[in-house]
Amino acid sequence: MGAALRTEYRKLVTTRLWWILLLAMVGYMGFLSAIMAWAVTQGADMTGGAGGDAPPLGPDAVVRAVYTISVTFGYVFPLVVGALSVASEFRHQTITPTLLAEPRRDVVVGAKLVAGAAVGLLFGLAGTAAAAGVGAGVLALLGEPTFLDVGSTWGTLALSTVALALWAVVGVGFGALLPNQVAVVVVVLAFTQFVEPVLRFVLVLTSWGGDVAKFLPGAAGEAVSGGSFYSESGLGELLEPWQGALVLLGYAVAFAVVGRLTTFRRDIT
Repeated sequence: MGAALRTEYRKLVTTRLWWILLLAMVGYMGFLSAIMAWAVTQGADMTGGAGGDAPPLGPDAVVRAVYTISVTFGYVFPLVVGALSVASEFRHQTITPTLLAEPRRDVVVGAKLVAGAAVGLLFGLAGTAAAAGVGAGVLALLGEPTFLDVGSTWGTLALSTVALALWAVVGVGFGALLPNQVAVVVVVLAFTQFVEPVLRFVLVLTSWGGDVAKFLPGAAGEAVSGGSFYSESGLGELLEPWQGALVLLGYAVAFAVVGRLTTFRRDIT
């Protein structure tokens, strides 16, 4: 298992696409957090003082709106990396030497999941650092408190990192389920950028849909971090962090098991 883990990890970190997506995530999260930091200061008194009629914007609201932006909008990056770690092997037929070197397919799938978690952790650290660093910088430039001296802020940042790592594991499982490289990217982008956001908005409008929306993948990821821009905007309630983590792991395991019983069960030449 150790050799398989090292092999899968090297496959991920030595490809140019990995670094390109990491840099893209850092830049995109920094940009979004800067915009969000500016937006939350407009019309709100963040200190709770006499700032006109604007309600005070507390630490939790700022942290969830600005510092967790990578969990809200950036999870697609580790998700895609995880999915491509499997799908690209089938696209370029490198899965054949992989299985020749390690014929135990359960071990291969397991190694890919663990390696995906490790790389996802790096994406989580980078994306969270970019969001918090740029967001805090903009808040400071605007003369607003950053709340980085609040202990719960750092707890939220840590949970955001964990959430993004879990997304990479979900991606690996989904890549095993749908090993077509083009199809998996299209499905991931369509679902994360359009289908789920619309579905969550529609569900919270019904009396029963709010409970269902909590278990959608994106909502579960946001729950891990303790909140998000969407939850602060009133788009439904979230699960507890540990519940969100279990839901994401459930998706990852379900995808991986089905992928093992279908994709990795077939003869590969």
